[in-house]
Amino acid sequence: MDLTYTEEERDFRARLREWLGKTLPELPARPSPDDWPGRRAYDLGWQRRLHDAGYAGLHWPVDAGGRGATPTQHLIFLEETERAGAPYVGANFVGLLHAGPTIAAEGTAEQRARWLPPVLRGDEVWCQGFSEPGAGSDLASLRTRAVRDGDAYVVTGSKIWTSHAEVADWCELLVRTDPQAPRHRGISWLALPMDAPGITVRPLRTLAGSAEFAEVFLDEVRVPVANRVGEENDGWRVTMVTLSFERGTAFVGEVVACRRTLTRLARTARANGRWDDPVLRRTLGRLHGEFGALWRLTQWNVSEAQRSGGVPGTGGSVFKLAYSHARQELYDVAAEVLGADSLSLEEEWTLDRLSSLSYTIAAGTSQIQRNIVAERILGLPKGR
Repeated sequence: MDLTYTEEERDFRARLREWLGKTLPELPARPSPDDWPGRRAYDLGWQRRLHDAGYAGLHWPVDAGGRGATPTQHLIFLEETERAGAPYVGANFVGLLHAGPTIAAEGTAEQRARWLPPVLRGDEVWCQGFSEPGAGSDLASLRTRAVRDGDAYVVTGSKIWTSHAEVADWCELLVRTDPQAPRHRGISWLALPMDAPGITVRPLRTLAGSAEFAEVFLDEVRVPVANRVGEENDGWRVTMVTLSFERGTAFVGEVVACRRTLTRLARTARANGRWDDPVLRRTLGRLHGEFGALWRLTQWNVSEAQRSGGVPGTGGSVFKLAYSHARQELYDVAAEVLGADSLSLEEEWTLDRLSSLSYTIAAGTSQIQRNIVAERILGLPKGR
């Protein structure tokens, strides 16, 4: 991994910084956290600005509509946009970070042409229909059925924790197409149009008071066979591609955000007198080192994904495991530094702290990540 910058990369950073400086003041006010139609419009508007400026899908392959940027350029983009306080992917995150890269890696030419340009242009939002009430971390036990009927699948079942389902146009959906096959087989990956008859969406309110998740109920929903990505009953393998993106590169922008938050915390501690506590200083220093190491691991994962054809490897589980716990500790320290101010739901700190509690569950629990690290990286035997 080469951590030095070329002249071309320095020019890229300068041009991006200049564009951000001109563009960010022109953005409209951010909508209320509870205004999901408004947030959808805001996030899609930002994506369209990125697209028109040539920054959409920066690291995606050229034949998938991206710019084919180097890993270093991708990381420069994440650094500069986060440091400038630019919007992140928001409601676009499933399309841009999960479904889109999966279709780019596994989809047919027709599927790539149909679904990838609208994601990059900011025309369509995707949600993720993987987890079920009885199949969260144990994803292979999913029970949503898809029965072949001519040129369509008839889908019946339910999903839970479906991110942004209430404002999504499409859903990356896992279904069981062969109930007689072993658990990890007989699963297929479908692109579900969210306006199809038979779909009911019920928003779920989180601990932080937001409703970015939903239950989705599917009652004999017809999905064209042409919407299947990968072969029938090969969905588990395709899903592992999706999860490798989710765990390996989808969180990289948040590492930069956490490093910025840590700097703000240190500044606040100096201002309110907490800096005199040597234990707090040591904790902040250790977290500074951990997030610095996580950024280096991010650089390695992105570089490794580039070398392997764009799909991250199992190193993403190492990152996900370490990052989830470091983020939780960061916001525990924030509560210590801020005192009573950290208890108000009106404070951004509080909402971020509540959100951090989910990170050891989302995208595969920490227990799942430890199993992956143990079995696939360290070569330990599988537990019985």
